[in-house]
Amino acid sequence: MHAAMDSPLGTILLTEENECLTAVKFVGNVPTFCDDSLLLRQAVQQLTEYFSGNRREFDLPLALEGTDFQKRCWAELQKIPYGQTISYGEEARRLGRPTACRAVGGANGRNPIPVIIPCHRVIAADGSLGGFSGGLDIKRKLLALEGIAIP
Repeated sequence: MHAAMDSPLGTILLTEENECLTAVKFVGNVPTFCDDSLLLRQAVQQLTEYFSGNRREFDLPLALEGTDFQKRCWAELQKIPYGQTISYGEEARRLGRPTACRAVGGANGRNPIPVIIPCHRVIAADGSLGGFSGGLDIKRKLLALEGIAIP
């Protein structure tokens, strides 16, 4: 099942399988819709609250497909509080793999559920943005929404 919602970042496509959210994708501008799904309606509602500044955490069932390392990275991302950032190196240290900065960046880049799993909160050690699957403009807007200014 799918839903497409308007957001300040353009249209976001949500995918559900077996009553779990499986993907969030930035798709530009397509018509909005929502398949008949309670979970998708809840996801749209929670994202709408996030974009309006009224939600800081998400409470949705997620189904993640990836390697064990990717899943560990994505779980660590969910521990980064709203309005805060860490570096790729810090995430690697938290995972007990202090030299795995590039692997962490690769895993974060494959995050299937951005925003809800906040990979946008990870930046380079020098304070620059690093990468983001939705593009650096969207990453900058997400950080600004959370009150984080990046030069």
